[in-house]
Amino acid sequence: MPSNELNPPHPVKVEIFGQSYLIRPEDGEVARTQALAAKVDQHMHDIARGAATADSLKIAILAALHIADELDKANERYEALNRRIAERSAECADVLDQALKNQR
Repeated sequence: MPSNELNPPHPVKVEIFGQSYLIRPEDGEVARTQALAAKVDQHMHDIARGAATADSLKIAILAALHIADELDKANERYEALNRRIAERSAECADVLDQALKNQR
């Protein structure tokens, strides 16, 4: 039985765009939860400085879109790196096969 079922994580108080929230980190990583909340808060403040609106919902949606864009770009880089690793692994396996065949 996972330890989270026996000892559910305690809520963490974070502040995002002037509002306090109690968040229960599923993974129990308080510092990570605080850092993620700080990132969202920073995005919202950055957008608010350049936005023509003070509507916090619109600012939150723009921040979510920006963060989703960052995630999508990171996923694309991750997939490209995985493809490159697979290609290099196949090349190394071919070289190793050739070397082993040449030893016989």
